[in-house]
Amino acid sequence: MSKHEEIVNHILALQIGTKISVRGISSELGISDGTSYRAIKEAENMGIVNTVPRVGTVRVEKVYKKNIDSLTYAEVIRILDATILGGKEGINKSLNKFIIGAMAVESIIRYLKPGYLLIVGNREEAQLLALENDAAVLITGGFDCSEKVKILADEKGIPVLSSTYDSFTVASMINKALYETMIKKEIILVEDVMDINTTCLMGTDTVATWRQLMLETNHERYPVLDENMKIVGIVTLRDLQGCNDDDELINKIMNKNPVCVTPKTTIAYAAHIMGWDGIKICPVVDKKKLVGVLTIEHVIKAMEFALRQPQVAETLEDLILMNFTCVHEDNSLHFNGQIIPQMLDPFGTASWSSLNMLLSTMGIMSLRQNNNINISVDSIMSYFMKPVQMGSDIDIYAKIVDKGRSFSKVEINMYNKNNEPIAKSMISAKIFGK
Repeated sequence: MSKHEEIVNHILALQIGTKISVRGISSELGISDGTSYRAIKEAENMGIVNTVPRVGTVRVEKVYKKNIDSLTYAEVIRILDATILGGKEGINKSLNKFIIGAMAVESIIRYLKPGYLLIVGNREEAQLLALENDAAVLITGGFDCSEKVKILADEKGIPVLSSTYDSFTVASMINKALYETMIKKEIILVEDVMDINTTCLMGTDTVATWRQLMLETNHERYPVLDENMKIVGIVTLRDLQGCNDDDELINKIMNKNPVCVTPKTTIAYAAHIMGWDGIKICPVVDKKKLVGVLTIEHVIKAMEFALRQPQVAETLEDLILMNFTCVHEDNSLHFNGQIIPQMLDPFGTASWSSLNMLLSTMGIMSLRQNNNINISVDSIMSYFMKPVQMGSDIDIYAKIVDKGRSFSKVEINMYNKNNEPIAKSMISAKIFGK
């Protein structure tokens, strides 16, 4: 085991909430400061430590993506540049909802629940009431709190924060952060769905070992590693064809140039490269070391997961599409709607980017009408013939012109109220079957 791995394992063994420093790690394990610093940074990338302003680096529990992401109190501290007055152990807990305590104390209790954040001024009675009901406290105006409040916060492990902003500004900033978090909920990364418990082969293994492994696991594809546990290739059932020598080494027949992704790669990008090259399994590497595998089944599951998410925050695309209606006409979809101000360019006409968004989105919608919901767009070609004014009625027709097992092509035409062509687009998309 390298010193780098020794430090990471040491951090993993620490209790949640333990404070970590480069000097402390170096002194305890007898390792240089440089090695300790790099290992702590890697632990931060892994999500097992977190750096909090005015607190330092602490051991945290790795948070996995849920249906709807939420803010933690540590993120609230960063957003508001707040100070921690008490309850440091709870800064990595999630914030479910916030309320403003602009009411009588006896009325506040009706709104307090565990996981809530009470935004209040220097009102000690309200602060204590929130902590007693397992709710965190954010004191506005830069005020401090009493020792009684700090002691209770430390006992319960519930944060008490202080911000120099006023209550309205604090609420607005937190609400904006929650809004942005909701929009980003559909951005799923490889690390959210990859399989970390993978079966691998070594380059020095033989074909006989591979055959036995296939019988035991019922899998056909395996990453191949060297003695340093770094990825050197991948073998599939296709590589086994024509090989009759069971003593043949894996590194002689494997694919030595596998397509790899990292844990931070987005599923959308992974779907594109896997669909384009027809790859069924993709090794996930971090600094050339194998950390998991991504299969086409993982990609399909992630894409379906994103589609099931409730739309809470409206994106620009949502605002535009709200103005359009859709009806089925023969083998095509007919969309009708108006150009809204959000679609305009500096000259007062609909921008080419917003029109292109309409063309591509409605082309994809026509594919999904055929129950093919797992789609990755490979290419799009658009032509624009006429400018469009704000408030203009437009009609868009999307029709599938070619449909295969894996790829489909859609033609989209846009017309103004005089039935004059405005734009035309052709989309080629990869379809992931179940």
